[in-house]
Formats: sequence, structure tokens, C-alpha cells
Amino acid sequence: MAVITSKYHQGLVIYEVFVRNHSPEGAFKAVEADLPRIKDMGVDIVWFMPIYPIGKVRRKGADGSPYAILDYRAVNPEYGTLEDFRQLVETAHGLGLKVMIDVVYNHTAPESVLVQDHPEWFHQDEQGVPYTTVPEWSDVIDLKPGDPALEDYLVESLKFWVRQGVDGFRCDVASVIPLALWQRARRECGEINPEVVWLAESTHAGFIEDRRRRGLSGNSDSQLYEAFDLTYDYDIWPAWEATVAGEVPLNHYLGLLRLQDAIYPQHYVKIRCVENHDQIRIMGRVPHRNEALAWTAFQAFNKGAFLIYAGQESEANHTPSLFDKDTIDWGYYSLQGFLTRLTRIKKDPVVSTGTFKILSADPAITAHWQAESSGLFGIFNVEGNSGVVKVALPDGFYMNLLTGEKLIVAEGRTGLPEHAAIVRYLGEIAAPVVYSPLLDFHPGA
Repeated sequence: MAVITSKYHQGLVIYEVFVRNHSPEGAFKAVEADLPRIKDMGVDIVWFMPIYPIGKVRRKGADGSPYAILDYRAVNPEYGTLEDFRQLVETAHGLGLKVMIDVVYNHTAPESVLVQDHPEWFHQDEQGVPYTTVPEWSDVIDLKPGDPALEDYLVESLKFWVRQGVDGFRCDVASVIPLALWQRARRECGEINPEVVWLAESTHAGFIEDRRRRGLSGNSDSQLYEAFDLTYDYDIWPAWEATVAGEVPLNHYLGLLRLQDAIYPQHYVKIRCVENHDQIRIMGRVPHRNEALAWTAFQAFNKGAFLIYAGQESEANHTPSLFDKDTIDWGYYSLQGFLTRLTRIKKDPVVSTGTFKILSADPAITAHWQAESSGLFGIFNVEGNSGVVKVALPDGFYMNLLTGEKLIVAEGRTGLPEHAAIVRYLGEIAAPVVYSPLLDFHPGA
């Protein structure tokens, strides 16, 4: 939970894998063979989207969603065997990688082993037929936590995976599950491995509002930090999408980042990304490559852990299907070097010991990490502007850690980079943070 979460979680790099689409074979062994490359990128944790058997009743697509789960204590035979998975975990650990798996405790496949034995554990209509509380998720039925026997089963399932060597859990739509269940799960899993990492897929504010209006469970991000180390940044994701689309000023989104600092626990960690399996690829979202690189660099530099979605290192612009085999086109791994440089910066001691501030929005985002005697300063040209930008750096010569090119500061200004520049400086710099109408007011003034 946030109060005991390690400060080093701010430097975590998580890599998301969908086994089916990661290779033509769509198998554990193919991912295992790719682990050395993934490790070399600076990844700390490999997160596997659900690895369980998939239901066939009301299946979407030819292969079905991995989130329509038949059995929480088995693996999809199309991926391999449980022993294959254990071997993958062993190989990952040997490389210094941790393994995180998806936990989906809101719903199961309509014919899951649980509904066969315990239909009373599910939401049921007036005819006693299990159903989903989210109509568009038509290929699943919703569990109804509260029954002690159900909660025992769910917690024991997590402990089963910890005993297989799993180091962390990404908990799907964690906001809709009772907080007490997550707290219990963390406590009991921690008795086996106290280093388990807990990531909550906290949901959009509108989703929580709708559930509460309908009398259903819905936990805010601040509540989830009572059980989890990390949460999604979906609380402000719509604002980021609108900013990227040019629908709202950049300053609005940056102000919301400041707001997060004010409303969450002091040691909160958000997971930052520009794409994941539920979102559009960044190369398909923005019109120009350099803007995509600038946003990627900013979210890696931003306060919080950083998520890389498999295929990002190859500039994939196609969002893979969740329901049909859709192998990633790996190409030439053209962004692997760029992402690796970002992950190295993410692990800089300045990030784990320093403080983060966003300084300006126009004509580019400027931000810095300030430690006791040095810092990192970033310029992120997310709107593709040209010209110069004011910087809170002493005049002189610096090296852009992303490109190796020289950056010259004269009279407090430097030229805007094509996409992004991150430089190291000595000493301390002082500059006002980006203005936020949500925070910068003075009562009675």
C-alpha cells in the first residue's frame, strides 16, 4: 500500500505481454526466448495479460478475450503447460526480471468452473441466470464478492500463483472489488513473499460514478492506495487524450498532474504510459512521429512507474485484437534504443531521491527532477513547435541524454528539440511550477 510502497517503485519499468500475439507460436516458450532482449531494454517486471483457459460460450472473435476466464488456477493450453510457465518464471528470475500476471476477479467466462459449482457466487437476474453488470462485456458474467467461501477461493488462488514464483499482480478493474478483499489478499500473499508488487487497474472517474449511482461497488484511486502500490492514471486519462487531440490546452492536463500530487497519499505511484492493450497505439494516435516520441519521453520522465506495451519498440501503429490471433509485426525494433535510454534515465538515482516539478507548458513541456546536488531537466516538444524555449538552466553546454547531441543554453533559452531533450545539471535550479487554476489561488486575496 502507498504508505509502505518502496520509493524505488517510482523507477519501475513494466513491460506488457499478450502471449497469443507476442509471436507466431503464441506460446510461453516463445516469450521465454525473448526475455533477454526485454531485460536489455531496462525492464524490471514483465506483466502477462491473463494466461488462463478461455471460455467459448458467447466468445468474441475466433479465439476469445483472455479476460473471459474458465479457471483461475490453470493455464491456457494454447500457451503451453503449467510447467512451461514455471520454466518461464525461472528464466525471468535468472535474468533479474520479475513476473506479474493479470488477476480478473470481477467476472469469469459464462461456463467457468466457478459458475458450474457455485452459481450463487454471481450476480443473477430475476430468473436466477448469472449476468454481467457491464452490458458491453457480453462474453462474461460478474462475480458478486461478499460470500466468505468465494473470497477464500479468490485469495487462495492468488497464493497458488505466488507459490509458482509470481512476483506481482495487475488487478483488472480493481476499483469494483471490495477493498477488504484486496487488503486480505495482500496480507496473506505477503506471508509467502513480502515483495509482491500490487498494481490496480483503477478506472475512469465516470465509470466509478455510474456504478455508485446504480448501487454497485466502486472504489476511488485514493481508496485503492490502502491496498495497492500502484494505480493506473485513468483518473486523468481522458484529459490526456483530449490534450493530444488538441481539444483542450496542454496546461489543463499538466494542472491535473499537479492535482494528483495534492489529493493522493504522499508516496503514491501512478503507472504512466502512452498505450496499452485497451488504448490506441501512440503511433496511431498522433499525426507526427516526433510528437509520439515527445509524449513517450515525457511519460517515461513523469513521476510514476513507466509501462511499455509490447510492440511499442517497433513503432507499431496497429492496436492488436483481443479476440483474434493478431501477431505483432516486430520489424526492426526501431525504437528499442530510444526506449532503453528512457529506462536508464528512469533508474537514475536522481529520480528515486529527488522531487519532480513540471515548470512550463508553452511552447513545450519543461520539467525537472531535483536531488540534493544535481538534477535532470527535460524539454518535451509534444506539440511539434519550432523556435526557442526558456529553460531554468545556467547558460552553457549540455548533452541530450536521448540523442547524444549538444544542447546550448544562452541567456536562459535553448532551441526546441525535434521531439525531446533530457540533460543532467549540477547544483540546484529554482523555477515556478506550471500554473494550475485548480491549485493556485489565495483565499481572501
